[in-house]
Amino acid sequence: MFLLGLIDQLLFGGSLTVYGVLFLPVCALTALWVRGSDLLTAPVLVPIAFAVGLLPLADDGGGVAGRLMGLVTALATQAGWLYGGTLIAGVTVIVRRIRLVKRRRRGSPAGPAPAGPTGQA
Repeated sequence: MFLLGLIDQLLFGGSLTVYGVLFLPVCALTALWVRGSDLLTAPVLVPIAFAVGLLPLADDGGGVAGRLMGLVTALATQAGWLYGGTLIAGVTVIVRRIRLVKRRRRGSPAGPAPAGPTGQA
């Protein structure tokens, strides 16, 4: 997202709308590419990535305090894109998780494990 923020700054003059539109497919791809064991991290990571990507786009009012204020303002005004992307990642992860659980249930035996030669399960 930081790289997309830089590209947006160079090509589109720091358009927050372009950045938000680019953020949505990144959220979907992140939720699709994350490993099955790390599924729950995707909805947590995408808002962090959104904020990091805003760094080159935030208005620089002079110094660190001005940059921080620009970042907070950008986060506040672009919250719709942030919520939308997080929702996309969350729904995608939930669907993937449900499929993973169903696949695991089909692969394991339905009943208790059969008793071994010593009579223990």
